[in-house]
Amino acid sequence: MKRFLIHLLPVLILIGCAKAPITGRNELIMVSPQQEMAMGYQAEKKILEKEKLSHDPKYVAMVERVGRRIAKATGLKLDWQFSVIDKDVANAFCLPNGHIFVYTGLFKYVANDAQLATVLAHEVGHAIAHHAAERVSVAMMTNLAAALAASAVDNRVHDSTRQMLYDLALGLGANVGVMMPYSRMQESEADHIGLILMAEACYDPREALKFWAKFAKANAGKEPPAFLSDHPATRERIAQLEKLMPQALAIYRQCKR
Repeated sequence: MKRFLIHLLPVLILIGCAKAPITGRNELIMVSPQQEMAMGYQAEKKILEKEKLSHDPKYVAMVERVGRRIAKATGLKLDWQFSVIDKDVANAFCLPNGHIFVYTGLFKYVANDAQLATVLAHEVGHAIAHHAAERVSVAMMTNLAAALAASAVDNRVHDSTRQMLYDLALGLGANVGVMMPYSRMQESEADHIGLILMAEACYDPREALKFWAKFAKANAGKEPPAFLSDHPATRERIAQLEKLMPQALAIYRQCKR
């Protein structure tokens, strides 16, 4: 079994090579597009069983208007859908099938279309970079690595001890040491992709800085320690966007408005 896993690992890595759009980062994806879409629809069904959609025309029209413009800028014909969830939560999320949901609680930080574009372009960035599929693939590889580590434990170790070591490798160590840093990397990448997309959709990218500054002020002192968070600290997000701003502005200034 151990020998089989050792030989399987490089093969899986080779099969799973892909590149993220805009950033060009090499990705590990071992999930087919069909599986990715199925994951999205399955997740959406569960979400809609628990959450109530908002039909407030002000919110729904704004999200649809901005979302469609961002989606058009990608040049990809995914099954784009943009919906609003009626809940006082300052968040939004994207499913692997291209369906994006915005909570009504987010609008307290949104002053205009461009600031909403900051959020929606970020979520669209997750979709076109196939981040959900990549995260599933990384989890698969983490499980495989943990199995290799467990198989390497001396056979004389008692079964219960071996199981405990395996659980530790697969639990806190994998989460804090692998999955959370990977999640933070994907969030930073979605910020990067999103900033460029909003500029290509002719939304002023400088509004992204205003949005995040407002968000940071409202949530000062509430963020968890960086190593225990699956998102980068807001100040880090702002610093990255500032570095990318010249590139985004160059694109924005070429827009015909």
